[in-house]
Amino acid sequence: MQGSVAAPEVRPSLLVGVLAFTGIVGALTQTLVVPLIGQLPMMLDTTASNASWVITVTLLTGAVATPVIGRLGDTYGKRRMLLICTIPLILGAVLCALSSSLLPMLLGRGLQGLGVGLIPLGISLLRDVLPPERLHSSIALMSASMGIGGALGLPIAAAVAENTSWRVLFWATAVLSAVVFVLLWNVVPDGQAKANPGRFDIVGAIGLGIALTSLLVAVSKGADWGWGSSTTLELFALAAIVLVAWGWWELRRTDPLVDLRIAARPAVLLTNAASLVVGFGMYAQSLIIPQLLQLPTETGYGLGQSMLAMGLWMAPGGLMMMAVSPIAGKLSSARGPKVSLFVGCVIIAIAYGSSQLLMGSTWGLMIVAAICSTGVGFAYGAMPALIMSSVPQSETASANSVNSLMRAMGTSISAAVVGVVLAQMSVQSGGYSIPTEAGFRTGLLIGCGVALVAAAITLSIPVAKRKKLDKVEDAVPIRA
Repeated sequence: MQGSVAAPEVRPSLLVGVLAFTGIVGALTQTLVVPLIGQLPMMLDTTASNASWVITVTLLTGAVATPVIGRLGDTYGKRRMLLICTIPLILGAVLCALSSSLLPMLLGRGLQGLGVGLIPLGISLLRDVLPPERLHSSIALMSASMGIGGALGLPIAAAVAENTSWRVLFWATAVLSAVVFVLLWNVVPDGQAKANPGRFDIVGAIGLGIALTSLLVAVSKGADWGWGSSTTLELFALAAIVLVAWGWWELRRTDPLVDLRIAARPAVLLTNAASLVVGFGMYAQSLIIPQLLQLPTETGYGLGQSMLAMGLWMAPGGLMMMAVSPIAGKLSSARGPKVSLFVGCVIIAIAYGSSQLLMGSTWGLMIVAAICSTGVGFAYGAMPALIMSSVPQSETASANSVNSLMRAMGTSISAAVVGVVLAQMSVQSGGYSIPTEAGFRTGLLIGCGVALVAAAITLSIPVAKRKKLDKVEDAVPIRA
């Protein structure tokens, strides 16, 4: 089923540029509140614990909505869902800009979380409408847009928050999201949709939502509530029970929300496993390096940078993701995305290893972040290509959304693990708990080990010999 309004013809360069800009705006939306974390309790007249939900709710809604949006894109058309996903970005930004208390801010940030589905939808659309020779480079550029959005978002948001009203951040995001809607409407063509979509799996969507919400809340809040607390354990138990029931339901459906038989294919399963681990590795340095940059120099290892300065030191990392995207695309075209993913994992491991020598200066940490982001650029551009080469074309948006969910799960687990390590290896100073230098080094070494695990998983991913990506149904997987 396609939209009633005729979509524009394909203009490849313009299409890729618009989708990349869409990804940048989506990433900006996610990093928007980072400079406001310390001010949120005062802004919203609430406690620090309650204010932390402003960040958590975006993660939750994005994780729950992404697989649903992907399935709807496969069923009813990717262009239609791209346009629909932009609307809550606009409404959420406006609601946040007008908020003076916690509840409307949470509602607004929850709506903005739905924008996470834009990137996997856009990547899936590229497969539908671009010629094969342009596909890998375009996917790499689209994936890198997340990095450039984060790189620009942090220093810009910090500068705005320091020099004007925080509400300007949300008004600006609303305007950018409206621009995205106009560009998508005028440039993006229709992708493929199922000829006979069948009924949408509402039960499956609700079940997956309950399971993911329970799991992510437990992971995100376990450190605050206590990992052995009854609330945390009950949420983990609920997630496990509902996931088992959800899997049983999905296997009985003719039109499931997530086709678990396709997801169980070795190439898809192992790519998703690698994606989860890469998400962990990518996020660990995003948690550690900003803290090292901002801790007072009196600690002996902190570098005493302001929020704005920290964002500027981190910015080259995101820019590197964009810079290496053409190289990653060419490597995937020439040698296959599996090679690009392996190279990316190794580069991430090198970045974490080098941090043991470079973490004593701002320039050193900037280099570590840049190397790590280079690896992420290779890896993030390769994962969607690996997924799409292993699933039928009618399943690309759904499969990409699940892959995006795996990366999000990896970042959530990373936040929990790194948080526990830094909390356990900390000292009390002035009434505050400050992580020790040994704690930071341990967290970075864990990131190195995780990246090496991701590289090992990547080597086990089977690849398919094929001439065209759109013939994957007939391809026979072989071991590389």
